[in-house]
Amino acid sequence: MQRPHTTAALACSAALLLAAFTTACGSEAEADTRKPTAPHGVTAQASSATSAHVMWEAATDDTAVTGYEVYRQGEKVKSVPEAKVMTDIEGLTASTAYTFTVRARDAAGNVSAPSATAAVTTPAPTPADHEPPTRPVGLRGKADGGRAATLSWGGSTDDVGVTAYDIYQEGSRIHSVPGTRTTARLTGLRPGTVYTFTVRARDAADTSSADSNAFDLTTASAPGAPAGTAPTDLRITSSAAGKEYAVDLDWEQPETGGRIPAYQLYVDGRLTTTIVWGGEPPVGRASYRLTMSEPRGTRHSMKVRAKLPDGKWGDFSAARGVVLGD
Repeated sequence: MQRPHTTAALACSAALLLAAFTTACGSEAEADTRKPTAPHGVTAQASSATSAHVMWEAATDDTAVTGYEVYRQGEKVKSVPEAKVMTDIEGLTASTAYTFTVRARDAAGNVSAPSATAAVTTPAPTPADHEPPTRPVGLRGKADGGRAATLSWGGSTDDVGVTAYDIYQEGSRIHSVPGTRTTARLTGLRPGTVYTFTVRARDAADTSSADSNAFDLTTASAPGAPAGTAPTDLRITSSAAGKEYAVDLDWEQPETGGRIPAYQLYVDGRLTTTIVWGGEPPVGRASYRLTMSEPRGTRHSMKVRAKLPDGKWGDFSAARGVVLGD
């Protein structure tokens, strides 16, 4: 006589399991169907007679933007990851008008509406141009709050013509403006961060000038953020030492509330050595000598950061370039 009761119990359990499964599936079924916003601020400029540089402002999404798609005349020509908001389009035809749009994409595959159209006309082929432009001079700028900055510089000259200025941050190009402009507004920066910028002029043959002077800029800290921990006024010189080169660095130590026991030295973005003092840590400026054996004229970018009294690593100094033997 227990059988009907057992059957009913099993049926009830099955119903509960089915309900739970349905609820779980229902949760998973709540997929991301919302499209990202369309990228804005899209610009396009001719980098040469056969290439163009396309830039835009970052899009937003309820989950996360994972990449961008660039379209030429409505046809997709390039995909880039979400961290990039610019790209170069090659293989164009000289003296030809083009239009570009950009769409944002999220992890679920949702694609935004197209951005506003950016138009550009590639210039006519230029005569053979083997001379680079002169280097930009007098690079300066100011932070606009914690996430933006404006730079300006003295214009370059070229035997044919300057077509663009490229802005670099620690050796990586992060922005470009037409050759008729000598100012640039940078966005997407981090609050309370030290940046080092340089500018290069570029001509229609895609030949770049030497770097401008390096300009250090610190963005405003976020409200309530602790004081900065980056070393400042990093200076670097190199001199011959037999068949090698001695690279001497010195910098102003940050105020950390205590002695700094060690520093990390990064060369070209990679940790090269940890500097630990043999005796008492120095007071005021600190210095270090690095020996390098590469050929004369080799260029490097260097920066340092301090080990704080609480054991954590602080912020990086502004990066400085050095040319061995120069």
